[in-house]
Amino acid sequence: MAILQVRNMDDRLYEGLKRRATMDNRSVSQQVIEIVQRYLSSPVAFDTCPDDAVLSLAGSWQDKRSAEEIITDTRKNRTKNSRRFKEAF
Repeated sequence: MAILQVRNMDDRLYEGLKRRATMDNRSVSQQVIEIVQRYLSSPVAFDTCPDDAVLSLAGSWQDKRSAEEIITDTRKNRTKNSRRFKEAF
């Protein structure tokens, strides 16, 4: 049997895991194994990766305007009351 050690786990995450293990009458180790088994047996677990979704968009935006025109248009359409872009105006 392999041994898995997890370091630097957030205390709140660990406490939540411990509570869930108690609710399911399992040890923390048993609960982790159950969660990992459930995740890996799910067909959607490996269907798509969020990184792949973002990377698939790379270069896919079609626009006849130049980058400068897009930037100018974006700045022009910003709300002047926005604190976020205050320094841009």
